[in-house]
Amino acid sequence: MLFILILCSSVILLAIFSSKFLDALGIPALLFFMCLGMLFGTDGIFKISFADFANTKDIASLALGFIIFYGGFCTKWATAKPIIAKAAVLSTAGVFLTAVLTSVFCHFVLELSFLESFLIGAVISSTDAASVFSILKAKNLHLKENTAPLLEIESGSNDPMSYVLVILAITLMQNQSSGFVIALFFKQMIFGILIGVLVAKISIYIYEKTSIITDENGSLFIIALVLLSYLLPFFCDGNPFLAVYFLGIILGNANILNKVPMMHFFDGITKLAQIGIFFTLGLLAFPREVPSILLTGMLIFLFLTFIARPAAVFLLLSFFKSGINQCLLVSWAGLRGVASIVFAIIAMDSGITLHYDLFHLVFLISILSVAIQGTFLPLAAKMTNMIDPHVDIKKTFNDYEEECAVKLLRITVPQNHEWVGKPIRCVEFPQKSLAVLIKRKQERIIPKNSTVIQAGDNITLSLPAINLPDEL
Repeated sequence: MLFILILCSSVILLAIFSSKFLDALGIPALLFFMCLGMLFGTDGIFKISFADFANTKDIASLALGFIIFYGGFCTKWATAKPIIAKAAVLSTAGVFLTAVLTSVFCHFVLELSFLESFLIGAVISSTDAASVFSILKAKNLHLKENTAPLLEIESGSNDPMSYVLVILAITLMQNQSSGFVIALFFKQMIFGILIGVLVAKISIYIYEKTSIITDENGSLFIIALVLLSYLLPFFCDGNPFLAVYFLGIILGNANILNKVPMMHFFDGITKLAQIGIFFTLGLLAFPREVPSILLTGMLIFLFLTFIARPAAVFLLLSFFKSGINQCLLVSWAGLRGVASIVFAIIAMDSGITLHYDLFHLVFLISILSVAIQGTFLPLAAKMTNMIDPHVDIKKTFNDYEEECAVKLLRITVPQNHEWVGKPIRCVEFPQKSLAVLIKRKQERIIPKNSTVIQAGDNITLSLPAINLPDEL
């Protein structure tokens, strides 16, 4: 146990110290941690024996749930609204078309059975939110035509659809009836959405109508909500990833306590989850197994990258009259990563019989995708003339805050004022200003959301200079 804890802390420290170096070299950090995991694994230098697919599936799936939640939590609805139809079509019909085209290739070219071909197509049908987010932010890719929010929402929301297809493929390979499979599809979609929305609405009610949630326990409350939304669908054959995504979307666009600091907190949690998953998956991989599936993996990657993904994107975006350059960039940005590998582990742990080693096959495809597509994504944006220097990529995320000059105002609260006896969180200050200091007799108080205003309090308010009124 001591060795494991030291290893975990070393990997986290390495992630912190290597980030700038990797960005400078243009190497995706997630690729680095995959390779680092293999270096520590059975076939690597450190010879750590690790082949626990069952526990890896549970841990990696939960970590993926937090990553998908964060994708929804950071999505700014105001920015997303103009392209929500495009993103929704890509994350549903786009995933299905990619899976079908890939399965046709695997069946007729690689001569695999139809169901195994469909399973492979389903596993690698979604794009990876973790990879796309990290590259967009790290490279500050300011893209034209609302392409950044399009990629953000598509990659953040298409994992649930891919998961549904994977579960359906596994169910068919277990010789379940067609009626059972159809019922399972609807249960996955309906219960996943219902649970996510219900948990989100109840949590917002708790935020607005009670004082239970404070500065100190807000992050713990959100973690508990994510766990609840992820776990409840398993009791009714719902989709856990769909539930956490809807939870994230609704909470991220609600007026909840300390939302921006909480997003920064979950950004760290998500990075930790990404590093942990990629390092663990690297440990689980056996490089000596790669030569046996190298040619097959490369053929599937080439077909997926240059035929299946572009065909789905061009066909679907043609209904929205999207330009050729945007379609080209969106096609290239369809990185495969952690979600595909986790879904491969779920399939292998289900007990079905497969011709190929699905885990190593998908692991190889993901490495190729992150290494080639991820590394050259900035160049692809430049070559397609899709970079816009007047657009800020950070504005597409909910944690973006405009920089502006502020002015301070001081207000003395008189007797019988409507603010008296109310906590800060329940007071609507003028011009959306913020209380930064309360002077109460000889005491100076840094206000919290739970701080109750008293008569005679001298409150210092901070507000943007452009909103400064003549009178308050």
